Amino acid sequence: MQELVAGWPFWVVLVAFWVGAFVRGTATYWVGRGVRAGGARSRWAHHLDRPSVAMAERLVRRVGPPAVTLGFLTVGLQSAINISSGMLRMPLRLFLPAVTLGALAWAVLYTTVGLAVVDAWLGGLSWWWVVVGLVGLVAVVAGARTLARSESRPPPPSGPRA
Repeated sequence: MQELVAGWPFWVVLVAFWVGAFVRGTATYWVGRGVRAGGARSRWAHHLDRPSVAMAERLVRRVGPPAVTLGFLTVGLQSAINISSGMLRMPLRLFLPAVTLGALAWAVLYTTVGLAVVDAWLGGLSWWWVVVGLVGLVAVVAGARTLARSESRPPPPSGPRA
């Protein structure tokens, strides 16, 4: 991973990472807005007018911007937070500063220590083995979920049929 940015000035890598994170964060927000707009024109539109949705929208306006910013420092939650912010119609005047700061924090983290940590963790493994490992992990998780779902189903009724 280090070889991708080796030889580039620090500020160029920082700006490239920041732009990439900003664009991805903003794009996922707009995906959420699109899902919301599409839902408003579907047969489930009446669910969007429920008091619980209005309450969630108010909550996102109040505590959403810090969640968006801090979401960039998590693994696995960032996209869910950004999409939810779009679906719950967080105003852009709140979202844009939050995504700007979050993307900057992410870029600083990855430009300084992040890539070194990833490189050390992978230990110079070939990318082929990383892909194989990820596919194996996905297969194990999918198998475990399928097994858990099948065990949670009630057994078929036994006894004489009428």
